[in-house]
Amino acid sequence: MFIDRIALILVIVGALNWGAVGLFSFDLVAWLCGGQAAIVSRIIYTAVALAGIWCVSLLFRPREIDARE
Repeated sequence: MFIDRIALILVIVGALNWGAVGLFSFDLVAWLCGGQAAIVSRIIYTAVALAGIWCVSLLFRPREIDARE
């Protein structure tokens, strides 16, 4: 499903950003968008949070059988 892939990409971006914050005290999103309080940064943070919530649903979905297997 397309939205699952988008959500997964956003979660990966968020994880990499948090990794940079934890390891290097460097917030890439804030740096690219003009600070943590900038509206673009807040939109990105919100999109990543919503993607994380969406990805929780992936844990509870039955696994689809791939026809290629």
